[in-house]
Amino acid sequence: MPRPTLIVVDDPGQWPLDIPGVERVPARSYLTETRYLELKGAEVYNLCRSYRYQSIGYYVSLLAAARGHKPSPSVTAVQDLKSQTIMRIVSDDLQQLIQKSLATIQSKEFVLSIYFGRNVAKRHDRLAGQMFKLFQAPLLRANFVVGDKSGKWTLANLRAISASDIPPEHQDFVVEVARDYFSGKRRRVAKKTSSRFDLAILTDPQEAEAPSDAKALKRFVRAAESVGFSTEFITRDDFSRLGEFDALLIRETTSVNHHTYRFARKAVAEGLVAIDDPESILKCTNKVFLAELMERNGIPAPKTLIVHRDNRDQVVECLGLPVVLKQPDSSFSQGVVKVGEPAELKGAINRLLEKSDLIIAQEYLPTDFDWRIGIFDRQPIYACRYYMAKGHWQILQRDSSGTKNAEGRFDTLPVEHVPGAVVKVALKIANLIGDGLYGVDLKQSGNKVYVIEVNDNPNIDAGVEDQVLKEELYLRIMRVMLRRVERRKEGLSA
Repeated sequence: MPRPTLIVVDDPGQWPLDIPGVERVPARSYLTETRYLELKGAEVYNLCRSYRYQSIGYYVSLLAAARGHKPSPSVTAVQDLKSQTIMRIVSDDLQQLIQKSLATIQSKEFVLSIYFGRNVAKRHDRLAGQMFKLFQAPLLRANFVVGDKSGKWTLANLRAISASDIPPEHQDFVVEVARDYFSGKRRRVAKKTSSRFDLAILTDPQEAEAPSDAKALKRFVRAAESVGFSTEFITRDDFSRLGEFDALLIRETTSVNHHTYRFARKAVAEGLVAIDDPESILKCTNKVFLAELMERNGIPAPKTLIVHRDNRDQVVECLGLPVVLKQPDSSFSQGVVKVGEPAELKGAINRLLEKSDLIIAQEYLPTDFDWRIGIFDRQPIYACRYYMAKGHWQILQRDSSGTKNAEGRFDTLPVEHVPGAVVKVALKIANLIGDGLYGVDLKQSGNKVYVIEVNDNPNIDAGVEDQVLKEELYLRIMRVMLRRVERRKEGLSA
């Protein structure tokens, strides 16, 4: 049975092309109607006007991935299109093909429109196909310029375009190539890998609440060197040096619109083993994605509502009060508020919706502590109980400026001493995301276990998360990273 195929647009009238077997869907309908949540294995072609971070177009690709659909462009591709560094890498990789394809162009600027990997001029078809393989967005527009000193063409800009950006004179061509594409006449995407045995550990020496303290970082180095890595600490200023290494361990708080994501993305593009990988950063740092993923896969969680401007008046009816509101990319208790009074609710929701088209509202489940299960390579490696700060509803208590002024106590247990249901649920949600390093936060109420969130790049501090396994915790992480580097090396030499 063929996969359902959806073209998602802000307004279906923007995509006037009638293609058999392809359904046109308004973006808001795709995000909010139950039937699309329950649709199995759909291919989702996202032609929204904007893929800006936390816009409707961004969430179409993000939630398509959470639903087990296949989005095009993926959120990874969306982020790559914003990165000048990725543009430079692509320009370098395709240098010969770019010069050959544009050799006869007389001006110093050229715009290449790429429709499902094709261009209206056959002589540019190979270049269009290669760029489509790298970015996998249905409609792309590339801007090339001739360098003043080099005299060579370089890629200056590449962006995804919406259906409304297609010029009238290209409409018939786009209909033809779209029909070919959807009927199965597609080009295969080639993969490339490379590897060696040097490890970079990315840190920010000025970060006040880094995921690992200085003592833990020394233990990472000791473990890495004991299994055969040569290690070096790097900072954001070392971006251009990533190609010198074979693996990257990020021990700095990650975020999508941040250099940590760009490091992860470049590392993977250049064949390094990366912890965290960019897919894990994208998925874990967005609570809307996690909410959708848990809903689709039957993961127990506090009752949750994805809030947007059309349903913000339904929060109390659906969840009651008090309620917890979360900015999608909140972390370390920041961007998370508890609201207990109806008068406060509207203002709190509106403030969060100013930053994101979608936010999370969740029922409040009071507990004395949260579980954190550390998982790496699809195995539990540590278990902690973090207790709430005294007189507060969260583990960390912050003042009005966001500065931490109180923190609850903790205890660390052998994984085998943790209730089986807690570990089982933690593994289930983490394995839906990938095989990276995750910290799954859960609440336990009686015999019931609820997932609160999944953190990429979780805390590993000396004397806390390593209290049970001690040096062995770091060795387990480094053995897996070494194994992955060796597998990549073997793949290259095969």
